[in-house]
Amino acid sequence: MNGTVRTLGSGTPAAPASWAGMAMALAANELRLAVRRGESLLITFVIPAGVLLVFSAFDMSGGTATGSPVDRMLPGAMALAVIAASMVSLAIATGFERSYGVIKRLGGSPAGSSVLVASKTVAVIVVEAVQVVLLVGIALLLGWAPGPTPSAPLVASGLLLGTIAFAGLGLLMAGTLRAEATLALANLLFLLSLVLGGIVIPLDRLPGPVATIAADLPPAALTHVLTVGLGAAGDATESLILLAGWALVLAVLAARKFRWD
Repeated sequence: MNGTVRTLGSGTPAAPASWAGMAMALAANELRLAVRRGESLLITFVIPAGVLLVFSAFDMSGGTATGSPVDRMLPGAMALAVIAASMVSLAIATGFERSYGVIKRLGGSPAGSSVLVASKTVAVIVVEAVQVVLLVGIALLLGWAPGPTPSAPLVASGLLLGTIAFAGLGLLMAGTLRAEATLALANLLFLLSLVLGGIVIPLDRLPGPVATIAADLPPAALTHVLTVGLGAAGDATESLILLAGWALVLAVLAARKFRWD
């Protein structure tokens, strides 16, 4: 595996590469593979951009919210991009790689499951950076402008923690379930995120008990952090802490429960 073991000039294997070196080498390979997956690019780029374009033409708040539809849709579209890239695409690709025995070879290398989780998460972050640039560009063309109190650090923190949380969830599914079950569950969770994440429909328009539960789940927490980070009025502290908790739990579970075959 490229980047996992260094070799001395005599051909004698040296000590394994550092943990960071192995993770970066595998992340670069993940990015090369991602470019070749056309269906994955459809999910990660076209769907979030399509949601932003379509629903920015409608007022899904029922007239109860201030600001233009695109102002309210951009945070949700960014959250959806994170979910599509770090959960759906990652889970499905990794699940089938595991099913076909592709990643089993890593089991015999110095790279452990923590390196696998880290490398795939880093690759997803790079993809998401491109997604964010695309979505903000579309939003600007539609007339979006930041609110009165934008916070770039808050947006960056939300994106990072959201990526870790959903990548952890995606790898947890891919590392414990059959590939077909991972495919079905990832798509189901994606659809539920659209409804329960405050992405298309504001949480206050959901039934009370459903809205209460949804507010504590990662999609809604991420959407709220991004909404406040882009300048909307509100306090994102609770949502940011909640998202950090989900990120920690899901990343640890993914690293510990991931099975190579």
